Amino acid sequence: MNGSGTSIDFRAIDKILEKYDYKKSYLIAMLQSVQEIYKYLPEEAMTYIGEKVEDLSPATVYGVATFYAQFSLEPKGKYEIKVCDGTACHVRGSMPVLNAIRNKLNITEGKLTSENGLFSLETVSCLGACGLAPVVVINDKVYPQMTSDAVSIVIDTLLKEEGGN
Repeated sequence: MNGSGTSIDFRAIDKILEKYDYKKSYLIAMLQSVQEIYKYLPEEAMTYIGEKVEDLSPATVYGVATFYAQFSLEPKGKYEIKVCDGTACHVRGSMPVLNAIRNKLNITEGKLTSENGLFSLETVSCLGACGLAPVVVINDKVYPQMTSDAVSIVIDTLLKEEGGN
């Protein structure tokens, strides 16, 4: 178990490494595959890859993982919420929407995931839907022209589906 309580299945990681012939040129693909399993990159998994793949080190793996924004070193929730804060979204009120989500889920600034582990929250520079601003994406579903009240209803619906409140 690592610090976040995730048990690492090194056999699954070995299968990923075998799929990519233990070649360092496939490091990003390996990390993507690991992240698909855990929804983030556990430190133990990165260290393991760094030790198992020839001409790699755990430090190099960590460097690649921290360089690319697609990778997360923290566990993500079942529902990944992305709030656009690009120019159009910002001007049309994305910050009140973000603050409403933070308040509703009790996710303080600098924190990624809710206490119950169900929700992750991040701001992104652009979601490519400027005409629909402000935009929120939850698990790849786009919610256009969001308001604080509307996003609260969406979250309430998700919580109801989970049996919570």
